[in-house]
Amino acid sequence: MSDKRTINAYTNRVSDYLSMPLPAEQIEARQAFADAVGKGGYVLDLGSGPGSDSAFLMRQGLKVRALDATPAFVEHAKNNGVDAHLGTFDDVTEVDEYDGVYASFSLLHAPRADFPRHLAAIHAALKPGGRLSLGMKLGTGEHRDHLDRYYTYYSRTEIEEALTDAGFTVDGAVTGMGKGLAGSYDGFIVVSAHA
Repeated sequence: MSDKRTINAYTNRVSDYLSMPLPAEQIEARQAFADAVGKGGYVLDLGSGPGSDSAFLMRQGLKVRALDATPAFVEHAKNNGVDAHLGTFDDVTEVDEYDGVYASFSLLHAPRADFPRHLAAIHAALKPGGRLSLGMKLGTGEHRDHLDRYYTYYSRTEIEEALTDAGFTVDGAVTGMGKGLAGSYDGFIVVSAHA
C-alpha cells in the first residue's frame, strides 16, 4: 500500500527531512546494525527516504539496495550515489537475499492489518540469521499528523509479538524521544532482531 497523501507530504519537504538531526539512540542503533551485519553484507534499506542512512551504511562497508515510495527521495538518493529504487513494502519479494534489512521509521506508515504480511516478507527476504533493525513510533491507534502523513502506532509488546509471529528472534531494543518532521516529540523504539 502506498498512501499518496503521505508521499506528497514527503515530496514537499525533502530539504526539511534532510536537515533533521537523529537522536543519539537512533545513531547508536544504526551503528549496531551495521556492526551486526558486518562489512561486505548486503542490506535492504526499506523505506530509505532520501538515502542518508543508506549512505552511512555504505560508508561502513555494506552493499545497500534502497527502496522508497517517494520519487523525490529516490531521485535524491540516486544523485548521491545510492542504489535507490522506487517501490513499496509490497515490492519486497526476494527470498534469502539479504544479510540485513534496515527499516527505520518506514513501516509505521503501513496500515496495522498489513504489518504482519510485511514482516513475513522481510523475514523471507533475509538469509537465515539475517539482521533486522526496525524503528517505530510508540503509541496507540492510527491517524494522520498535521503534515497529512499516515501513521500506525504500536506498543513495544505489540511490535515484539508481531516480530515473533513472523519468525524473528528479538535480540533487544532501545527507546527514546525524538522531534520529528512535524515538530512534535514522540516516543520511539528501535528493535533489533534476526531471522
